[in-house]
Amino acid sequence: MSTRNDLPAPYGPIPSPRQLKWHTLETYAFLHFTTNTFTDKEWGYGDESPSILNPTQLSAKQIVSTLKSAGLKAAILTCKHHDGFCLWPTKTTKHNISASPYKNGKGDIVGELARECQKQGLKFGVYLSPWDRNSALYGSPEYVTRIYREQLRELLTNYGPIFETWHDGANGGDGYYGGKRESRQIDRTTYYDWPTTWQLIRELQPDACVWSDIGWDARWVGTERGFAGDPCWHTITIGPKDGVGQMDEKKLLSGMRSGKSWIPAEVDFSIRPGWFWHEAQNKFVKSPAQLMTHYLESVGRGASMLLNVPPDRRGLVHEIDASSLKVFGAHLKKTFAKNLAVGAKLTASNTRPGSDPKHLLDGSWETAWYVDDSVLTPELTLELGRPKTFNIIRLREAIALGQRIDEAAVDIWQSSGWVEVAKAQSIGSCRLWRIPQTTTTKVRIRVTKAAACPALSDFGLFLEPPMPTWSAVTLP
Repeated sequence: MSTRNDLPAPYGPIPSPRQLKWHTLETYAFLHFTTNTFTDKEWGYGDESPSILNPTQLSAKQIVSTLKSAGLKAAILTCKHHDGFCLWPTKTTKHNISASPYKNGKGDIVGELARECQKQGLKFGVYLSPWDRNSALYGSPEYVTRIYREQLRELLTNYGPIFETWHDGANGGDGYYGGKRESRQIDRTTYYDWPTTWQLIRELQPDACVWSDIGWDARWVGTERGFAGDPCWHTITIGPKDGVGQMDEKKLLSGMRSGKSWIPAEVDFSIRPGWFWHEAQNKFVKSPAQLMTHYLESVGRGASMLLNVPPDRRGLVHEIDASSLKVFGAHLKKTFAKNLAVGAKLTASNTRPGSDPKHLLDGSWETAWYVDDSVLTPELTLELGRPKTFNIIRLREAIALGQRIDEAAVDIWQSSGWVEVAKAQSIGSCRLWRIPQTTTTKVRIRVTKAAACPALSDFGLFLEPPMPTWSAVTLP
């Protein structure tokens, strides 16, 4: 964002530098892989033998290349799930990869994936379950101070830059607990002392975004079905009684227009019915068309899309998943390859001195079109020069100045005059509209309601091609 001193004053909560970087990623992967992959479970009990974890063909290169083919910009690995098994040779517990036959006890899957992500230009993140069904110390203060935080310290100091840390609301229950098969309950509001735990992240990886249902930096969207609310505001208020695993899911889904904190939504869902790979689910992998719909209903509503892609028992992304991802990635790339609005003649109302509406078409997050402070409902007309055919519209706010727009609309010119084809309340970092294919020579953007003078950073018109035919049933 420009540092000119004639910019509008920020409105409301604004994103931190780390959050601004996070917003630009938009799509990234979850990698669920652990002993569950070999036991055919979703949640391990904690008594699984490390000997069962033995992927025979694990290839970080194949996994990361597959994610990259889908246009995903980062990957978050389940370094430890609820069963307590650690995919790196941690010093905190013997229940880790060094006790497995993988690479004769010399393996480190966290390290392999972190290095490959860096090599191929993807960012790397870590999931560390707070619940540990294997640890004898779980439920005592020592578990948090001696086990959980030390595991976090290892992950944040040994594997390079971390873009996001993931902390869910799994808060105790039955487990193995060092051989004591019992149920252990904790006070989820105080036990983990999240502020102290997350401060460790700030100290060790200041650029890492902290994710949970209450932030600090990004929030759960309130569902695992692959969509954000409409509207989905970037701001939300975390009340004194709100805690990890306790937030109102409806509140998370849409955020709050007058929220006190900038905590944008992340939409987490799986390419399969389950989070871990199960052979019985091979024929139920989401199709490229389904993934595109999820993209439009997450990224297209200002949230990020966290797509779970679970490696199979070989340690590879299964052929069916890889095929769907490749087709989806190629379709996404082709859809947004050409902005049909580029080259248009722009006529804007009330442009701020020193600003230029052409900034909307340069494809950069760093520049924007600004209007005078007193103007809340500006309009911008684009004369396309010749008839253009499109079915996707994109609009972005200059979010470094806050979420300023309450409602905006897009019109197209027809022989009878202007016709509204798209409208939304929340614009934020990205708003995508998929409309029936239309042809026109002029397009108009109208901000119909705003809390402060609007600041727009991007506008695009795109023609989404037909989705290629794809079926999981016909693949191996």
